[in-house]
Amino acid sequence: MHRETLRLLMPGWSHPTLPVILHRGLLPPDPDSAEAHVARQGWRALWRDGVFDYDHFHSNAFEALGVLSGRARLRLGGPEGQPVDVAPGDLLILPPGTGHARMEASEDFLLFGAYPEGQEEWDICRAPADPVTAERIAAVPRPATDAAGAPWEA
Repeated sequence: MHRETLRLLMPGWSHPTLPVILHRGLLPPDPDSAEAHVARQGWRALWRDGVFDYDHFHSNAFEALGVLSGRARLRLGGPEGQPVDVAPGDLLILPPGTGHARMEASEDFLLFGAYPEGQEEWDICRAPADPVTAERIAAVPRPATDAAGAPWEA
């Protein structure tokens, strides 16, 4: 297991100050145990599925994506963003405003989405953040830790 910090500087498609965090090989293989792991950190898993194939972000919530099976290449930071390969056990933490999309995935690709307490009613934005959306992104309260229990880096 190791932690990667991805600093995305994509105007309108990334958080203004916080990086994306990727914990490789952190989660246990059992889906219920993986979701329980983030729940102990105050993040609630709300769904199991894949990732949309179009660029989008959430302006009002942090999001943790825990890979349960299969492999995928995701794009982070909008249409001109950075490709990132993910595999079972990986936990990706996206600050509000972080664009993401599925570029390719195996047929058995499955992950869960988890959100901090109070941020379970997330939106979907498909265009770069305008000034009003950017203010909403900046105002989202940062959880005490990421979904793995690690402190945030500014």
